[in-house]
Amino acid sequence: MAEWAKRIPSGWEIRVKAVPGSSRSRIAGLLGDRLKVQVAAPPEDGKANRAVAQVLADWLDLAPSAVELVSGATRPAKVFRIPARQELPPLP
Repeated sequence: MAEWAKRIPSGWEIRVKAVPGSSRSRIAGLLGDRLKVQVAAPPEDGKANRAVAQVLADWLDLAPSAVELVSGATRPAKVFRIPARQELPPLP
């Protein structure tokens, strides 16, 4: 598996590089050892964090509440945790 995704006992940890204030919200590919996620939301009051979680939830076909921010609440480099599943789907 790629460096941006790590299997853990409770599921997966996904390393993200968040890019708030983008023209649209989407997974934009890989950036080093992170999944680059662009979101239209501004980086204020947790709006960008929620938007990143929504993009990941849409990609993974999960409820947004199942995508947990583990670290990086105030930084572009973030780690999200998702519940157990066999494999991650291909990147869009």
